[in-house]
Amino acid sequence: MKSVILISMAEQRLQLREGRHVLMDVVVSTALNGPGEQRGSECTPRGWHQIRARIGADAAFGTVFVGRRPSGEIYTPALRAQYPRRDWILTRILWLSGLERGRNRLGTVDTQRRYVYIHGCPDDDVLGLPGSHGCVKMRNREVVALFDLVEVGTRVWIGEEPLPETFSTPLP
Repeated sequence: MKSVILISMAEQRLQLREGRHVLMDVVVSTALNGPGEQRGSECTPRGWHQIRARIGADAAFGTVFVGRRPSGEIYTPALRAQYPRRDWILTRILWLSGLERGRNRLGTVDTQRRYVYIHGCPDDDVLGLPGSHGCVKMRNREVVALFDLVEVGTRVWIGEEPLPETFSTPLP
């Protein structure tokens, strides 16, 4: 049975489910600007996606990524003080690709071309409240656990509503 990732912007929560089993249930942070699909909006895109790429499998815990490549840095509070405006993408990246043409795929609404990820963030970032630039931020230890449980092609649902008790919507 295939697993699916469900993300609720209302609850700022991510679940990994396999059938009726919840394998992971964690607090995350989606976009400060709320939901939306337009390029340049810094909003979190809604609808069905899939994991297009898994990046950082062998990276050290706290590795800083810039342009999806390790920068050679390991995150520290001192590094944050040195670069206070940097959007910290740490430890692992699950790069998302939209599956719904015209909603989150192709043209000005293309999730992949917007570089929307599920990724690790500094431990002192506030989760449970919107605060990202469009991505889904997670604690580093939790993104490593998720990364190890999913593969390229895993489906991801991002919605504004609370997570349902049971989930039976057919996958696209």
